[in-house]
Amino acid sequence: MRTLIQFIVYLLIALLAIVLGVILGDYAPWYFAWLVGTVMLVLVSAAGGAWLDTQDEEAAHARS
Repeated sequence: MRTLIQFIVYLLIALLAIVLGVILGDYAPWYFAWLVGTVMLVLVSAAGGAWLDTQDEEAAHARS
């Protein structure tokens, strides 16, 4: 549940940053691209970490 709350807080921060980017004018597309790229980087890293943990668990079970 704590992870969900953290995710929602970070999502609200990202939305606030997007709104500020739109208000700032010409630089809004840059902020949007930066946020999307950052989110994608975090998601790919988290997926890679989860995959590595799964491989480690499977290897540990195979050795047992």
